[in-house]
Amino acid sequence: MKKPCFAIVLVLMFLSSHAQQSGELIQHIYGRKNVSLNGRWNYIVDPYETGYYDYRRQPFDQSTSGSGGYFDDRRQVDKAELIEYDFDLSPTLKVPGDWNSQAENLSLYEGTVWYRKKFDFDRNAGSRYLLYFGASNYETHVYLNGKKLGIHKGGFTPFQFDVTDKLLAGSNSLVVKVDNTRKPDEIPTVNTDWWNYGGITRDVMIAELPATYIDDYKLQLSKSMPGVIEGFIQLSDSTAGKEVSVLVPEASISRNYRVDPTGRIVFSFPVKKLTQWSPENPKLYDVTIVSASDTVHDRIGFRTITTKGQDILLNGKSIFLRGISIHDENPLIPGRLRGQGDMRMMLQWAKDLNCNYVRLAHYPHSEEMIRLADEMGLLVWAEVPVYWTISWQNPSTYANADKQLTDLIRRDQNRASVIVWSVGNETPLSEPRHVFMGKLVDHARLLDNSRLVAAALEVHRKDKMVIVDDPLGEKIDLVSFNEYAGWYWGKPDEIMENGFSIKYDKPVVITEFGGDALGGFHADKGTRWSEEYQEELYKIQLQWLPKMAGLRGMTPWILTDFRSPRRHHPVYQNFWNRKGLITETGKRKKAFLVLQSFYDAMERKYK
Repeated sequence: MKKPCFAIVLVLMFLSSHAQQSGELIQHIYGRKNVSLNGRWNYIVDPYETGYYDYRRQPFDQSTSGSGGYFDDRRQVDKAELIEYDFDLSPTLKVPGDWNSQAENLSLYEGTVWYRKKFDFDRNAGSRYLLYFGASNYETHVYLNGKKLGIHKGGFTPFQFDVTDKLLAGSNSLVVKVDNTRKPDEIPTVNTDWWNYGGITRDVMIAELPATYIDDYKLQLSKSMPGVIEGFIQLSDSTAGKEVSVLVPEASISRNYRVDPTGRIVFSFPVKKLTQWSPENPKLYDVTIVSASDTVHDRIGFRTITTKGQDILLNGKSIFLRGISIHDENPLIPGRLRGQGDMRMMLQWAKDLNCNYVRLAHYPHSEEMIRLADEMGLLVWAEVPVYWTISWQNPSTYANADKQLTDLIRRDQNRASVIVWSVGNETPLSEPRHVFMGKLVDHARLLDNSRLVAAALEVHRKDKMVIVDDPLGEKIDLVSFNEYAGWYWGKPDEIMENGFSIKYDKPVVITEFGGDALGGFHADKGTRWSEEYQEELYKIQLQWLPKMAGLRGMTPWILTDFRSPRRHHPVYQNFWNRKGLITETGKRKKAFLVLQSFYDAMERKYK
């Protein structure tokens, strides 16, 4: 007879005390030989974290002595007596997927859920293995076969662990503790305007690699020399002299190099014949990186993005960014976007609006979403969740933001669609904030000098003027800000009475504007919450905003209605932000056609 056990605790029995943070990310995980761990995982809801702490509130995976050793026999016996739960008898959730949309009692749940996946594995001698998570919200502890691999913080960036010495030939058990509790010192902090979806929300896989593999690489056109491809290749070890090659057959590129003592080569070479990627012609080249033991295939587009005065230049030509903001949520089916079908639907709706640009707000969206944007010809604003009020003076909070930004850039540095790294949204002014955000801008530029760096700046109003003088504007490439004239202040028919005072001679991109409308609710244009009110608001905004000489783009808020616990109105919201141009049933509101018509005109103007 099977003895009942608290399976979580038994898994933790033999763990070392000091868990490590997840390591640096491998480039292009989807181009490797992978074993998917997606599917049904057993789960246990643990609001008191009984599987992690004993009754003295001491973590089970830390030694009583603090020496970092294994648990003593008495602690092991104590844990074995906790028999309340058993994974084998527990229900299952789909991975990837959020728990909120899969179990009704977890709709608003914030706390710990334990996941377990059992799987068989055949190891190959000489191979290395990485356990890779596309994302898990928010704090994740990972255990494989009774050993703690480490901890990751951040709900939207990938993380990985080297499990070469921890995988067993045959049966394996992977246990994951996921906690989506909002905390004041985290990124984002406690106050946001989107649903706090918990769970393992993106792919989980094991990558099989050679002993020495191609760890990272980047190929992009130089901003200063458009006929030159710049980049680097990084091997996983630091042996000097190993040969690596870059092959782009369609562009007649074949380059051979030898890595330095750190296993790295930095290169720059001219290219004579190259079709530049653009929304009108999203050309992607088959690129192959080869080392003595590893080969990686990727599809990469080449383009330049720069600014000059108040112009944004794509491949040296002035462009107007006809955009829309998007959340990582399917309005038709509760929960996060589940796969390429969901993602393609959202991006196609943006193209139906005649967009050439999307703001993927307010956090990193999936790698698959970015690759689809590459394929479909949509420029991308990519953002980290430094949102509203952050613990500006907490060093660990900054380190967290820095790490999320680093992981976002490293993951997507080869995607032609990404033209803007955004370091935050609507962060209130203070000297600590200026230091925090300024350091993020500097870090983004250090990691990638081939793209623009921006943020949704803070604005204020005085004497019928919208004033943009946020000190962060000195450091970033765009005057990008949110304004909600006609919704959060003023009425639509008063908008034209206002002007703009913008301190910086840079391209202006309006990152948000709009207002709520309940789909199907019709009234006169002066009735708030009606489609007619939203339609009129868009009409006037689109007359007002172009009066700015520097206006070079916009991403109105937002493509579709989305769920938010902040939105309480019992008639018009019911936990939905209704600023979408498309309803939760997929129907276009009247304002959709207004913006579409404006973008048709802007496309003709900038041809």
